[in-house]
Amino acid sequence: MDVLDRLKDKPGALLPVLHGVQNALGHVPEDAVPLIAHEMNLSRADVHGVISFYHFFRTTPPGRRTVFLCRAESCQAMGAAQLERHVKQRLGVDFHQTTADGAFSLEPVYCLGNCACSPAMLVDDELHGRVTPERFDAWLETQAARTEDAS
Repeated sequence: MDVLDRLKDKPGALLPVLHGVQNALGHVPEDAVPLIAHEMNLSRADVHGVISFYHFFRTTPPGRRTVFLCRAESCQAMGAAQLERHVKQRLGVDFHQTTADGAFSLEPVYCLGNCACSPAMLVDDELHGRVTPERFDAWLETQAARTEDAS
């Protein structure tokens, strides 16, 4: 882990190290925790505590695409809770989980800056506004069609 070697001796390096590991691998594997702790002279509990505190960090590989659902106040006021329930049911996962086929990971986010078009969803770099359960289903169908066309 090059990022660990480069940053471990800098003050406050744990977050940058964890970001670097996740950027390189897509997640922070559980077996990396003891190594990071040892190299940074921290306890495993310290490292695990930071990983579990910040929702951004994953301990399992992400899906091929990540669906971020906005949970900020504007989106909540415009039906995000109903959308969230629907998306979880359709994908068969909860937040911080990946579908069984590895296609999608579902993550909460606390503002996409698209408040005028609430509720909002971000998939990879693709921002969607005024997302309803029906619009999510239509989007999901287009993804299935793309997958079929690619095979």
